[in-house]
Amino acid sequence: MMSNVKISIRFFDDREVQAIWDEQNARWWFSVLDIVAVLTDQDDYTKTPAEWNLKLRNLKAENCKFSNVPSGIANSAQRGKQRQTPK
Repeated sequence: MMSNVKISIRFFDDREVQAIWDEQNARWWFSVLDIVAVLTDQDDYTKTPAEWNLKLRNLKAENCKFSNVPSGIANSAQRGKQRQTPK
């Protein structure tokens, strides 16, 4: 995990989105899976990674370029488990 971070929960459309404040770089990092769950109105968290992988494949097929994509960050999942966010 990054040094000097603050883990937080933010809300988008009344749904929880996990966030990490990176003090060293002065920026927020948000859980991609939480954002995808909100945008696709997905309540079943186990289906969210499949949604993200499908969207990612579609974007790559359209030759979309990604910049400043961090490696996965350990983050608290639902039910308190630690999980690695997607890269």
